[in-house]
Parts: sequence; C-alpha cells; structure tokens
Amino acid sequence: MKRAARAAALDARRALSARDRYSASASICERIVRSHEFRSCKLLGAYLPMRDEVDTTAIIERAWSAQKRVFAPVTDTHGVMNFCEIEPDTVVTRNRFGLWEPASGIIIDARDLDVVITPVVAFDEDKHRIGMGGGYYDRCFHFLRNRHKWRKPKLIGAAFSCQETTAIRSDSWDVTLYSVVTETD
Repeated sequence: MKRAARAAALDARRALSARDRYSASASICERIVRSHEFRSCKLLGAYLPMRDEVDTTAIIERAWSAQKRVFAPVTDTHGVMNFCEIEPDTVVTRNRFGLWEPASGIIIDARDLDVVITPVVAFDEDKHRIGMGGGYYDRCFHFLRNRHKWRKPKLIGAAFSCQETTAIRSDSWDVTLYSVVTETD
C-alpha cells in the first residue's frame, strides 16, 4: 500500500513543470517563514533540496538573515541520521544516495532542534508521511512517536498539494508530522 502511494506521489511530483515547481516552492517557503513556529525557533533543521522536491533554499536563507542557526541532515553508513550546522559558506557534497550534505560542521542532537522542515513523498490529512523508504526520519525522531503534546522539535512537512493521498496506514515506527505546508494552504 505504501509502495503504491509512494510511486503515485513521486509520479505526480515529477510531472510538475519546472515553472510550477518553482512557483509552488516559493509559496510553500513563504507560508513556512511566516508561521509562528518558524518565527519563534532558534535552531532550525532543514533538508537540502534534490531534484523535484520542494526547494527549501528560501527558508534556509531567511533563517540565516534572521540570525537562526540552521542544521541539515547527514547520514552515516549505519543508517543513523544526525543534523550538522550549515552556514552560507559551508561546503556541501553528495552522499552515497546522491543527497546534498554539509561536508563538515557542528553536529546537534535532534532533540535540541526547535523546528525541522521535513521532506515528504506522500502525506494524508492526518499528517502521516511517506518518505523515500529508508526510515531515517522515523529512526531519528523516534522519541516523538508516543507524545500526546508537541514540544520540540516540530516536524513541518514541505510538500506539493499533488502529493496528498488517501489515508496512510501508520506503522508502529512511523512518526507523524506536526503539520504539512503546501502551496494551497
């Protein structure tokens, strides 16, 4: 079921024209930077965009201009994801999956982040998320699984509206998002 939803959402995302992707990304980023969660955070986690994902560059740049510290996900060979500080002059390289990561920097515990802009392949109205299938975000943020009240970090999914799907069956290891922001919110 998740495999089919992932494939359909990826197809829909890839079908967006470059112009539509650019415009939608700009709207999503603007909505996020105007949010209370973004304005009040000091330590922001944000993925570095690839291919057809929502381009988070504007969020990262706005965070820097607001004197927020920004951390990008990095993965190790054991399947562990951490967050490494990035600054405007940080050197980034592609990891073994072809994803951009900072080459070096200060590593922070994920629990210390205030907000994390989270990549999404598919999502539903209950804020369940399907990623690329590696489980990195679910393992990294496992401590959020059974919370009844959100504290931090708040996981904000950045997705195009075409990625929304019907109800996603949540597995015991899945971490639900705090919110999902699309260009049509």
